Amino acid sequence: MIQDGLFERFPCEAVFALHNFAIGEVGNFAVNHGALMASSNTWRVTMHGRGTHASMPHTGIDPVGAVIDLGQQLQTLVPRVIASTERALLAVTQIQGSGAPNVIPDEAWVGGTVRTFSEDATDAIENGLRRIAEGIAAAHGCRAEVTFRRASPPVVNHEREARFAAQVMREVVGSERVDENYPAVMGAEDFAHMLRARPGCYAFIGNGDGGHRLADHGPGPCIIHNTSFDFNDEIIPIGASYFVRLAQKWLAQD
Repeated sequence: MIQDGLFERFPCEAVFALHNFAIGEVGNFAVNHGALMASSNTWRVTMHGRGTHASMPHTGIDPVGAVIDLGQQLQTLVPRVIASTERALLAVTQIQGSGAPNVIPDEAWVGGTVRTFSEDATDAIENGLRRIAEGIAAAHGCRAEVTFRRASPPVVNHEREARFAAQVMREVVGSERVDENYPAVMGAEDFAHMLRARPGCYAFIGNGDGGHRLADHGPGPCIIHNTSFDFNDEIIPIGASYFVRLAQKWLAQD
């Protein structure tokens, strides 16, 4: 949208957004004046070997062993390349080998996600991943093919707009229900691209539990992105009131 000229076609001074989140009671707000969410990056390493029958491994080059080795080594990459004072993670979440139990495939792959709060940290992790993949591929006699996709940068609020948004929140629900210093989370959000193009603020609104129960966890907040999630309609008028009041106050500024 930004590349297609969104802000040229529809000029605006600032951008604001909300996301429902498990931060306690219905209508609680959470925000901060800086990085609120991490960058989202996906990676995959495909190891190319030479397939053969599993009963004759000496006649082929096994890429499955290489991706297993790589997955284990990557679990310790972050503390090797990121200072302990920073937050970052690399998660190994996918692995694929042969489609049959008696076949060593020509190739296998392992993949996952990387979350950081700075471009420098993302660079360091990507460079380390490529270096380790190449080394393990060489040790196993394979060829490594690395893909690293940077989907969204960190969500970084602008201080002026964040303070403005927090004041509006307090007017809507009261000071005791607004956390203006909420710690950054490792989730990601593509609204980050808009915050790079225009000043603004991204914030969370509490979803509560809506009277529902999470499977095997008893009553509690509706955790997003899980099979038990049920959007709580009670937050709709609160969120709508926030946006109406925000627009009114912003347009009333001198």
